[in-house]
Amino acid sequence: MSSILNLLTCVTPGYLGEVFKGGVGSIILSAGPMVQFVLVVLLVFSVVSWAIIFDKFKSIRRADRESKEFLDIFWKSKKLPTIFGEAKKMKNSPLAEVFRAGYIELNKINKGKSDPIERGNPDDVTSIRAELSGIDNVSRALRRAVTSETARLEKALPFLATTGNTSPFIGLFGTVWGIMNAFRGIGIKGSASLAVVAPGISEALIATAAGLAAAIPAVVAYNYYLSRIRILASDMENFSSEFLNIIERHFLTN
Repeated sequence: MSSILNLLTCVTPGYLGEVFKGGVGSIILSAGPMVQFVLVVLLVFSVVSWAIIFDKFKSIRRADRESKEFLDIFWKSKKLPTIFGEAKKMKNSPLAEVFRAGYIELNKINKGKSDPIERGNPDDVTSIRAELSGIDNVSRALRRAVTSETARLEKALPFLATTGNTSPFIGLFGTVWGIMNAFRGIGIKGSASLAVVAPGISEALIATAAGLAAAIPAVVAYNYYLSRIRILASDMENFSSEFLNIIERHFLTN
């Protein structure tokens, strides 16, 4: 019983305060200005990275969902104007945007064909060249749309790559600076005791942990979203090829 009382006597509010005083928060607050600056920079990197991660999660999910809906409409409907009307409603679908670009260019070609002056003689070589040139224009419009939509989907991803590549080194800089402070404390006090070395080492380790905490989610998210975007880009390439084949068959036979 006396040993228990002695133990309870030791666990006083002051004692608990000393325990919590050595937490991560106090280490950050007691760190040097340079290490605190490094931690603020890493915090900014981390906050922006998480904002991009959540935003990309929503935008890529919407793009994937609306693209599947568009493909379903495209293959079920046989009228391009009807498909175009539905595609205009799907602002987040990269496939719908590729279709809109090709359809607009196809309309320009059809207007030229309907003009008797521009249409010319169907047996004329220049008329055939004009038709082939029109198909090339559609192909270029589709490629431009694929490139534009891929760039839109990849927007802000370079920041995740930058965070993943630089955050560990920024944290390492804070680590080196903390160790320098630890050795400086040894030199000033002339003692290598744990009480002298611990503050500098602890702030050094905090900087390392902060760098890894910022880098790891950014790298994982970057690789994941890049793979998803590559799948969407491949779908756009396949769709543009199929759409161009449909245009060629109907365009050359008319």
